[in-house]
Amino acid sequence: MARICDITGKTSQVGGRYSNRVRATQFNPTGKVRRHPNLQKHRVFIPETGKTVVVTASVKGMRNIKKNGALSTLKKAGLV
Repeated sequence: MARICDITGKTSQVGGRYSNRVRATQFNPTGKVRRHPNLQKHRVFIPETGKTVVVTASVKGMRNIKKNGALSTLKKAGLV
């Protein structure tokens, strides 16, 4: 299963891990690191339809559901 937020579309990012000493010497022994989004499985109840949907959403996506409502957010994401 891909690590993608169903609501916001967030995926993992590749970044560097540097210390200040590494910056000073222009030498990079650490390489790259992959940073994953904070994904949670969450059951969302939609009161307008009376159904429950399971979504894999980032915490920011769950905050969007809380702010804008379940039905409108899931419709915008194409899940309902």
